[in-house]
Amino acid sequence: MNSTAASVHPTAAMLYANTDFAQLSWLETQWANWYLWIGNPIIATGLMSFLLHEIVYFGRCIPWIIIDSIPYFRQWKLQPNKIPTAQEQWECTKQVLFSHFMVELPVIWLFHPMAEAFGMSTWQVPFPTLRQQFSQIAFFFVFEDMFHFFAHQALHWGPLYKHIHKIHHKYSAPFGLAAEYAHPAEVMILGTGTIAGPLLYCWFRQDLHIFTVYIWITLRLFQAIDAHSGYDFPWSLQHIVPFWSGAEHHDFHHMAFVNNFSTSFRWCDRLFGTDKKYLAYRERIQKMKKLNLTKEEYEKMERKMIQEAEQDGLRAEAEVEAYTFSGKKKTA
Repeated sequence: MNSTAASVHPTAAMLYANTDFAQLSWLETQWANWYLWIGNPIIATGLMSFLLHEIVYFGRCIPWIIIDSIPYFRQWKLQPNKIPTAQEQWECTKQVLFSHFMVELPVIWLFHPMAEAFGMSTWQVPFPTLRQQFSQIAFFFVFEDMFHFFAHQALHWGPLYKHIHKIHHKYSAPFGLAAEYAHPAEVMILGTGTIAGPLLYCWFRQDLHIFTVYIWITLRLFQAIDAHSGYDFPWSLQHIVPFWSGAEHHDFHHMAFVNNFSTSFRWCDRLFGTDKKYLAYRERIQKMKKLNLTKEEYEKMERKMIQEAEQDGLRAEAEVEAYTFSGKKKTA
């Protein structure tokens, strides 16, 4: 009976019994040592997955908190008159931590058995080649972007917006910490796009390692936090990769409520025509930059344009909230 139990729930030492550690890289050795130190592969994977998420999320947010506190960087702030206060950041952090521990932690903890059921490697070494990881992560980015585009649009439907997505739109000028400031249901809905890509890929290909998934999660968190940062630097990725969305793209969605529903790329919004108001706004900005205005004149016109976009957004939001489950507008 004991041998049967051991075969069902092997210890890490048993898993690595035939591993030649001399052939492993330093990182692969540390990976195996983690599993050996924890002893239980399920606990080791669950703990590592949650710690990775927390360290990457808050670690990436810290630079943006610092940038928000330094006036020099306001010249690249997309909405320069809206700097998050310490109180706003703390309130946001509390909601994010609630979601992390009450929603994401249970899912992350169950990820090991779910991943292995789909044929994903977890404790195994060595890792896949860099070329293999690159192609897999590229697929995850495209899949998540398309999933998010349609799911995000669905969340802008009256009842779903009013009862779920409205929380995320609390900040018309987003900041890094607000990337995962959302209703628990939204965390689950939009988070599905992040994890479903790897699981579906693994189901068909059976050659995915959770180490690759960790790289994907890290990049996805960087993308989400940076998109909510509220800053558009000359060196921001969208100026290097034209089809990358970035903060300049997503900030308009929070400011004007409409358009720009995708996450990483601009393809879906361009293909389905959900970026027309955004493009018109950017065209006005570019024309304004060519008017040879003084700094004060430019800032005054910029504030006026932002206010107009916000007012349009408030009207659009009110119209969305007026819809009921029956598809009819509420009457006063």
